[in-house]
Amino acid sequence: MDRSRGSRTIVDVEFAAIIICPDCGGHAHLVQPPRDDEVVETGDVLVYRCEDCLDRWDVVVDEEDLSRESPAGWSDRPVD
Repeated sequence: MDRSRGSRTIVDVEFAAIIICPDCGGHAHLVQPPRDDEVVETGDVLVYRCEDCLDRWDVVVDEEDLSRESPAGWSDRPVD
């Protein structure tokens, strides 16, 4: 769904609830998923915490993340 704010169009995008931890290869979970009515914009930060090493990963959303094509790393597939 597209939403307009001023002259900009913002696209609602699903972000992975679990990513692979870059440090240990464990599962890093999204700490606070965006609400259903919340729009994620360029520059917003998604926070992940690894269940194995407890590292915190702050992922800054960029234009590529908000494109209609899912970039590598943002997958709807569950993590093995």
